[in-house]
Amino acid sequence: MIFVAAGTRDGRELVKALLDAGHAVVASVVSRYGAELLEQYGDGRLVVNDKPLGEDAMMELFRHHHIRLMVDASHPYAENVSRNAMAACRRAGIPYLRYERPGIPIAYEKVYRVHGYEEAAKQAAALGKHVFLTTGSRNLRAFTESPDLRNCVLTARVLPSAEVLAECARLGLSPKQIVAMQGPFSQKLNEELFRQYGAEVIVTKNGGQIGGADTKFAAAETLGLPVVLIERPAIEYAAVAGTFAEVLEFVGGL
Repeated sequence: MIFVAAGTRDGRELVKALLDAGHAVVASVVSRYGAELLEQYGDGRLVVNDKPLGEDAMMELFRHHHIRLMVDASHPYAENVSRNAMAACRRAGIPYLRYERPGIPIAYEKVYRVHGYEEAAKQAAALGKHVFLTTGSRNLRAFTESPDLRNCVLTARVLPSAEVLAECARLGLSPKQIVAMQGPFSQKLNEELFRQYGAEVIVTKNGGQIGGADTKFAAAETLGLPVVLIERPAIEYAAVAGTFAEVLEFVGGL
């Protein structure tokens, strides 16, 4: 069987491509909602895991399902997942392949590149008081607890799930600070949201076109808003594929 870290939309689409090519797949996601999206494929050759997996847990899963290859299609910013996956594959002696979605080229002059969430919070505070966060929910604490942002107004756009909204509440965000919507978002919708919430600076990641980065940057540029861009983590992957075709070719060569 092939193990796929599939916590993103393109990760789920890759699982379907592997199933369509006749492979049996164990797919790991980060939420019950992600599992439900995968289970709609209704394929007897698909096993779905929605429990967190550290290095040791991956090893156990490899053994239990006789995994012969891992394809890491986790989010481009899920650094711990990728590092744990490579370590587990080395220990288990199975091939590791990273599916890396391409980022988008950025030419906008008001983009401020940073290398972490704390640095992003500091940079955002220097650029404006009303900070619009489009970085997801998993690292919100770095912004809500940042001393640099204590005098700023935060707005966080997050997935509209009960788990995520509960986390926002635990971090002290009020309902008027939360935009609970699921993308993709058009440029026009991004522009309207940035205007409605009085955004003075946008904080985001380069999640590629499938992550909606292109429309966020276009909206910010149209409105003349500065963008704090958290760069992707620098990871030396054992092997990398940039397309589904390359993944299928790698699998076929084993």
